Amino acid sequence: MVAKQGIAIEWGNLNCLDRQWVACYDRPVHGKKRVNYFESYLAIASTVPSVLFMMVNFMLVNRVSAKVRILSSLAVMLLVFVVTTVLVKVNTSLWMYEFSTVTLVCVVIITGASSIFTSSIFGVTGRFPMKYCQAVISGQAMGGLICSIVSIVDLAAATSVTDSALVYFLTADLFIVICFIAYLILPRLEYARFYMRSIEEVSKEASLPNSSLAGEGDSTSVNQGIPPWRPILKKISVLASCVFYVFFISIIIFPTLSSSIVSVNTFSGSIWTNKYFTPLTCFLMYNFADLCGRQVTAWIQIPGPNSKLFPAVILLRTVFIPLFVFCNYQPRAHSDIVLFQHDAYPVIFISLVGLSNGYLGSLAMIYGPKVVPKELAEAAGVMMTFFLNLGLALGSAFSVVVVHLI
Repeated sequence: MVAKQGIAIEWGNLNCLDRQWVACYDRPVHGKKRVNYFESYLAIASTVPSVLFMMVNFMLVNRVSAKVRILSSLAVMLLVFVVTTVLVKVNTSLWMYEFSTVTLVCVVIITGASSIFTSSIFGVTGRFPMKYCQAVISGQAMGGLICSIVSIVDLAAATSVTDSALVYFLTADLFIVICFIAYLILPRLEYARFYMRSIEEVSKEASLPNSSLAGEGDSTSVNQGIPPWRPILKKISVLASCVFYVFFISIIIFPTLSSSIVSVNTFSGSIWTNKYFTPLTCFLMYNFADLCGRQVTAWIQIPGPNSKLFPAVILLRTVFIPLFVFCNYQPRAHSDIVLFQHDAYPVIFISLVGLSNGYLGSLAMIYGPKVVPKELAEAAGVMMTFFLNLGLALGSAFSVVVVHLI
């Protein structure tokens, strides 16, 4: 849980700082300000590279220990965040375009490292009971909520952009160090040692040749080289498709669409409809609802992994895209139609998106490693994370198209 909080806080810091960065950058690009697209660029840079690194991590499951993958990825993230922290105090006002490029490159590097870290953590927790998987998933949402609260407090304190950025990135540095310490302590706990036994030991007890995934050689074949991805994918194909589509829809809406929705009472002069509207209705509400949805899975797991209702409910989330498009999204280039002319609508919509994302996405991620034999749970967890990130990558790319059409 601490590990996922750390990663979520790191990404939350980047997302919360995004709106502060774009406020200082006002250069036209093809008739539109670059700031209108920066969130989409950031989303692409933070999701597309993850697909490649997820594939690499899957191939390393049986070749490089989870400990090496997790600790090395944390080291890379710490290095990049330290560099970013130092750059906070550097005056970049005269080379903002170049600085934005450097920022995106850093995000790509962090994406690669965090992808290996995240998929490895999910792979490891795939060997633990379901309640531990749910704790890891909830930890990520809790990290996002903490970032949202800190962002609002910072906004109320009216501190400078530089000081805010320094605090954000120092916090990220601290949490990475905490993740280091937490993972080093984990193997010392008796219950963790029991579940973290090597795949080889598990295989000897699980009688793999009798399992539904056997048939291509004996059990030792699983322990060498690349895990048998075809039989694993066959088992988790529906769940993988579900987690892909959940996050495909979510990343299109949050934060690209939701953060550009402004209050219909903007000109009232109230700080609640101007200064605090986006931080409260977009970031805080989404992260709180997402955490609630994930936490509910600790008590309720409906529908089940084999239910046809599960993918059907996930497909219904597609309707959220037009709902947000017809809110008071600004600026608009091609359509002036605003159907939902009340501030309550985006609040309700973003709450439903966050709640459904947390609940349905968590269920899919929890179910995935549990529908395969125990010795393949780590590989299944990595593969589920791959499809999650694939949904984020394609969704972030599609969000650019949606923004262009509005």
